[in-house]
Amino acid sequence: MASKKYTLLAGFLCLLFSSVFSQVEKRSYEDSTVIPAKRMPQHTEFLNGTNNFPAKPRNQWEIGVKAGLFHVSGDVPAKFLSPGFGLHVRKAIGYVFSLRLEYMYGIGKGLHWRWNENFGKNTPWVTAGYRPAGSPGQEPVFYNYKTNVQDLSLQGIITLNNIRFHKSKTGFNFYAIVGIGGTVYDTKLNLLDDNGVKYDWRTIPQGEYKDRKDTKDAIKDRLDDSYETAAQNQGPRRPKLFGNTFKPSGTVGAGIAFKLSNRINIALEDRITIVKDDLLDGQQWQEHAFGDAVLTPDYDSYNYLSLGLNFNLGAKSVEPLWWVNPLDYAYAEIRNPKIMRLPKPVLPDADGDGVTDQFDQEQTPAGCPVDTHGVSRDTDGDGVPDCKDKELVTPTYCQPVDADGVGKCPVACPDSTCPGWGQRDMNECADKLGSLPSISFRAGSNALTDDAKAVLATVAVRLRNSPECKVVVIGYCASDKKQQQLSWDHVNKVITHLVEKEGISADRFIFNYGQEGGDCNTVDLRGAASGEEGPNTVAPPHPNLRKK
Repeated sequence: MASKKYTLLAGFLCLLFSSVFSQVEKRSYEDSTVIPAKRMPQHTEFLNGTNNFPAKPRNQWEIGVKAGLFHVSGDVPAKFLSPGFGLHVRKAIGYVFSLRLEYMYGIGKGLHWRWNENFGKNTPWVTAGYRPAGSPGQEPVFYNYKTNVQDLSLQGIITLNNIRFHKSKTGFNFYAIVGIGGTVYDTKLNLLDDNGVKYDWRTIPQGEYKDRKDTKDAIKDRLDDSYETAAQNQGPRRPKLFGNTFKPSGTVGAGIAFKLSNRINIALEDRITIVKDDLLDGQQWQEHAFGDAVLTPDYDSYNYLSLGLNFNLGAKSVEPLWWVNPLDYAYAEIRNPKIMRLPKPVLPDADGDGVTDQFDQEQTPAGCPVDTHGVSRDTDGDGVPDCKDKELVTPTYCQPVDADGVGKCPVACPDSTCPGWGQRDMNECADKLGSLPSISFRAGSNALTDDAKAVLATVAVRLRNSPECKVVVIGYCASDKKQQQLSWDHVNKVITHLVEKEGISADRFIFNYGQEGGDCNTVDLRGAASGEEGPNTVAPPHPNLRKK
């Protein structure tokens, strides 16, 4: 039998130490394993940024055992060093409020050090043979009692210090207690000695107040520990539970808990329970120096001062919420937000041309196309913006133009005697297209850069605006076969790009490669003179070399 006891004790100690040293991993609000299924929709919305409030995580239960000092406050002075025991289970409702169901068992004792003679209405004393004042042979008594009190209460616990603004967590916890419950008590009196004979208290002198310790010691030396007589109670007028008096009760108190680990803490608390009953100490009559006893106007209560050991239970759960600071997550989000909600930038554009005012160099009339600087486009450079120009491309020799962008071209010369006219006629397309840009290649390369493609896009615009004009595409260098082939490749690349990517007809180009006097890595473009002709495609001079 003894070995079984030791085995059970060893098992309990192993459980205790494993609880002490096992720590609950700190869970973040993003950990879905600690979120109950019913709150998972809110958790998902929070992670997606559509809900500002995280779901409340699943948190652990607390169970506790405690022991301490129990005493009754009544008409008979109580013995302070009387034992009390209790156990409870507690669950958090929120970060501040939790509910606790607690059972308490207390043993209270009391002893009055003064003589009492007006006990005529206290039936147990009279029944035991003691003679009260006013009866023949009246004698004094010393009130005493022993009461066994049990209560079961549902308590609201209000945590006072877990929400902290300047610290993540705390190692101790202040809390207040308020609750309701039921109390059962059984009070006994020590009126007879071991032989069933009443005590004779007349031999114990009644001392002064300063001598009360000596008087109490004398009384205790005479009393045994039998407490054999049932004290006065409410009788059948009040409900009974297990044969003892049952009364509703209310509880208030306060406590402080100290964390030993994330699973264990110790708590020191004191609570007072008020019972609407005046017989917890077996006495409800107020003694008068002369005359009969009268009922006392107050009710008894009892106090329970305890030291407890509490355990947190629950897998895949955070600590009980009264240990968690809800500002932890809020402060972390303030410093390192995981979801950034930036307002949509508003860039003012007073004229609505698509270029923000910060970069806009002109307040453009509505409907006018602009360049990247917000300036109205003027394709032919005649000073009239395209949106108002009725002649989008006015030849240079027909300028200046009127307010509608229409120029005055000179009347054709009737014969060749007009000085300079033949030259003007020959250069008509050059005037319309203007000075066309050159296209540059990297040394030894036949690939068009992004800049070169952008330049060709502007060339294509001019060609579309002058559909009657042709363009000569000129490549340079022919000192050896390699240079001849590369010059051909450059010219071919430019023409192919304008045909395939920009949609310009191939018959508008004159293929000209291997010329002297230019950069080997550059292709020049110019408007063809009137009557100027040439092929738009030429066979490669050294195709096998090109393949190598």
